[in-house]
Amino acid sequence: MTLLQVAIRCLLIFVIGLAIVRIGDRRSLSEKTAFDAIFIVLLGSILSRAINGPAPFLLTIGASIVLMVIHRICAYIAYRSHSFGKIIKGQEVALVRDGKIDWKAMEKRSVSKHDLEEDLRLDAQTEDLETIKVARLERSGDISFIKKDRS
Repeated sequence: MTLLQVAIRCLLIFVIGLAIVRIGDRRSLSEKTAFDAIFIVLLGSILSRAINGPAPFLLTIGASIVLMVIHRICAYIAYRSHSFGKIIKGQEVALVRDGKIDWKAMEKRSVSKHDLEEDLRLDAQTEDLETIKVARLERSGDISFIKKDRS
């Protein structure tokens, strides 16, 4: 292939890939679950094959559309079925309750005390665990914090 052919393929794949992601699910571009991340990784891998030519161009586009449809169907089923959603997206886990760390939950999810403290400083704007009502490891991998009421 010439440089011009590769450049044209790059442009086409960029436009097609953008359309697939936009039609597929905007959430998959942000930090979300492994379910969304694997969609983006697989889509990128499939589409890249159409740029440098080891796979037929139209077959690659077709496979990308099938992948997007599978992702949308699974997302829809997860929306309708909480059980299915937990299987493919995971479930949040409480790491801290009333300022006390749940060490078993931390170990099971491989969250170090340093990871928790970093997110506590960055997201909750505090270094004092006693001010935290609950901290959860969310399905996205982020740790969310709810502070105790100051009443």
